[in-house]
Amino acid sequence: MALGVLYRLYEHNLVNGLDRDRLPRHIGIVLDGHRRHAREERLPTYTDSYRVGMRRFEEFLGWAHDLEIPAVSAWVLSRENLSRPSEELEPYFDVLVELFGRLPALCQTYDMGIRFIGSLDILPDELVAAAKLAEEAQPFGSRRLNIAMGYGGRQEIVDAAKDLVAKLVADGIDPDDIATHIDADSLASHMYSADLPDPDLLIRTSGESRLSGFLLWQSAYSEFVFVDVNWPAFRRVDFLRALRDFTSRDRRFGK
Repeated sequence: MALGVLYRLYEHNLVNGLDRDRLPRHIGIVLDGHRRHAREERLPTYTDSYRVGMRRFEEFLGWAHDLEIPAVSAWVLSRENLSRPSEELEPYFDVLVELFGRLPALCQTYDMGIRFIGSLDILPDELVAAAKLAEEAQPFGSRRLNIAMGYGGRQEIVDAAKDLVAKLVADGIDPDDIATHIDADSLASHMYSADLPDPDLLIRTSGESRLSGFLLWQSAYSEFVFVDVNWPAFRRVDFLRALRDFTSRDRRFGK
């Protein structure tokens, strides 16, 4: 009981110490460490850890809402993850389907529009159908939730380049002149979430100090925070510490 009171007091002090004018407009988060959490906590199956992690993700959306963060992009499944054995993937797909069934009501409460980004065409039909139902049920809001699924940062850049070239051809640009119409701004306008500002802060859990290509183009000037705790054990206090770290940094944007 005493420890719980101390944690709440610590969280309260962290919140009060945040400079609200310096909070990120867009947070990217990599939900990493489910299987490690299952092993460390000796859970019966990975599915138990996946379910804990997705419930934690729903809590996380509430934490972001309380601090009026306008946009969250969460990476739940990479293209590389799809090479894992089916006995590992299928339980995770089932848990994601469960999550997507709950998200519209939650996001309606938080006034968040839902959008899925990534190569959905390479994913199982049931998972894609659940994602599309969630997106159609809650497409609009004053805030945004992006869920990156079947996502790869390099593939996003490839897709953006293809889309841009296809548009230039459709606009009647001479093939010899297409290269002169390709620059950073035009390519950026064809990224999956071109209507959002680039993420100010990217968080990865589980102690891995790399982004593995998450929002590869958009993260050029992002601030990174790597947290040792596995995602299912990620606490509000860990989130607040990451925000405290972010708001104390002098952002130079490459200068």
